[in-house]
Amino acid sequence: MPLTKRALAEFVGTFWLVFGGCGSAVLAAAFPNVGIGLLGVALAFGLTVLTMAYAIGHISGCHLNPAVSVGLAAGRRFPASELPAYIAAQVIGAIAGAAVLYVIASGQPGFDLAGGFASNGYAAHSPGGYSLMACLVSETVLTFMFLMIILGSTDRRAPQGLAPVAIGLGLTLIHLISIPVTNTSVNPARSTGPALFVGGWAMAQLWLFWIAPIAGAIIAGLVYPAIASEPAAEKGKTAAA
Repeated sequence: MPLTKRALAEFVGTFWLVFGGCGSAVLAAAFPNVGIGLLGVALAFGLTVLTMAYAIGHISGCHLNPAVSVGLAAGRRFPASELPAYIAAQVIGAIAGAAVLYVIASGQPGFDLAGGFASNGYAAHSPGGYSLMACLVSETVLTFMFLMIILGSTDRRAPQGLAPVAIGLGLTLIHLISIPVTNTSVNPARSTGPALFVGGWAMAQLWLFWIAPIAGAIIAGLVYPAIASEPAAEKGKTAAA
């Protein structure tokens, strides 16, 4: 599949992740009487990845996340030479998703970007007031675990066809844990889209939501092969089978 087509698939998938996930937080989380709340937002993010994994997984691999692409490259599952195209497509898709969400959200009387627009933050801008260190650890560890789920569920020895379910539910669980901490990023592109519209504090704190997820992803990319590699004898048996 040509790189341009795969990059376009990543654009569409990341657009859907930001529009669907952040859209659930901005438009529906606290809607009068029928708000979906934290559980609904967490599930929405998981569903965006689950649905896109089946829609474009066979085209681009459905990374939708610069940290995922970098982690897969670190684990030798993805060529590093293609990282710039994938990351650019993901970031542009995230910005486009946030732009469409802004057009819709701003159509409601009283809409104000001061509400955060689903941006990620630490300290005073953490939903629960968590410190910079707490948010750094949260984003690093949770992205590490997200990549471990991705690498494990897509391993050729794992049950076939179920990776999207594991990855989608994994992302749901991650949001259930960390929405109160950072509003959950584990994805630099997802953080960048809303931050560009909020500006100010959101842009000033954006560095954390690039550094921590990518660090966690790289660690997972190095750790998973170390614990999951087959001995030479077992590889021979698998090949023979």
